[in-house]
Amino acid sequence: MTYEESLAYLANLNKFGINLGLARIEKLLELMDHPERKFKTIHVAGTNGKGSTTAMLASILTASGIKTGMYTSPHLSQYTERMIVNEHEISPSQFGEAIGYISEFMGKIVEEGLGHPTEFEVLTAAAFHYFAKCGVEYAVIEVGLGGILDSTNVIVPEISVITNVTLDHTDKCGNTLGEIAHHKSGIIKQGIPVVTAARGQALDIIKVISQEKSATCYRYGEHFSGRFLEMVGHRQKVAVELLEQEETGMFVVNLLGGHQVENCAVAVMVANILGKSEKRIDISAIEKGLIEVQWPGRFEVIPGRPTIIIDGAHNPDGVRVLRENLDEFFKDKELVFLLGILQDKDVETMVNTLIRSQNKVVVVAPISERAGKPESVARKIQAAHVETADSIDEGLKRATLLAGEEGVLCIAGSLYLIGAVRKIICR
Repeated sequence: MTYEESLAYLANLNKFGINLGLARIEKLLELMDHPERKFKTIHVAGTNGKGSTTAMLASILTASGIKTGMYTSPHLSQYTERMIVNEHEISPSQFGEAIGYISEFMGKIVEEGLGHPTEFEVLTAAAFHYFAKCGVEYAVIEVGLGGILDSTNVIVPEISVITNVTLDHTDKCGNTLGEIAHHKSGIIKQGIPVVTAARGQALDIIKVISQEKSATCYRYGEHFSGRFLEMVGHRQKVAVELLEQEETGMFVVNLLGGHQVENCAVAVMVANILGKSEKRIDISAIEKGLIEVQWPGRFEVIPGRPTIIIDGAHNPDGVRVLRENLDEFFKDKELVFLLGILQDKDVETMVNTLIRSQNKVVVVAPISERAGKPESVARKIQAAHVETADSIDEGLKRATLLAGEEGVLCIAGSLYLIGAVRKIICR
């Protein structure tokens, strides 16, 4: 397929929706001679922070001289962002080739009565195919949704990572923290180490399942921890303590935000465990990987007049962290928000957490069939100034004018909004 043909093919798969389960992807990979077994993996789940942690780990591995794949979702601007080898996106032509190759197996799977593979299953298989074809040594694989029934959960990783567990995707993973923790703990494999920054009830469940599977569980606050030290330009210096080893490392991280301190500590802990058998992963590689890591759209600061903050916060816990970071780094600035939220999110909690009465807000619809109507979202906001716009482009122009040259414009609410805005800003 050409790239354009592959996009049309994937768009047609949207009719199959989200259909959790492993039967289709397992059969698909069997027909493909199991490309996922041709490289080592690290599996990363979690409600928030899994993308940042995935990016940090991939950057550390690449800095170690290891040929490294990274699979993440969703993309911000284009599908090629989801499949990266040594920090280079898959090319459009290679992407089209991979999707075309996977499409050849669809008829066989349907014939066997398993139903048609979904878009995410096709993309996951394509990523495994591409990584195997490129000869990657390690791939860092981010879970798409939940864990136990996610398409990525066909791998047997070197380490399983669960960044944290909070309420999100309650329609798919359960209505309680315990049910969601059980879903995410589904990535824990027999005898495979687990690294987590989960807390409370979620951590209790992760510990129980780890014990049942004889998987050593390394826990934030017990086996390792992190703390912010100081700003270094638009980066932050973080101290990571490996408590059992009584070691402390100082790392400059190219990602801002208090939440990245914890994600950094998780990544360093994982790298430390891997480094015991993979000698190319040493302290200098960890330092280099963290100072060079890129993860666009997550508390991304674009200096200018106004200063622009782009953040993919799209659930209550994500916007809570975003608000804490805004209060920490921009507490004396006038804040204007460009907001776009999907209708299946907890809109009321999100806007009440993020927006203060003195703030100004422009609401738009993200580019998604699940987009909440701007007028409906706006009615839930109590702020100094609230308006809606008919397009993202128009909303960005209005919000920029409201922020003026001295204010801060924060764009948040959905990754579908973030991707569209970055296209406009970076063009």
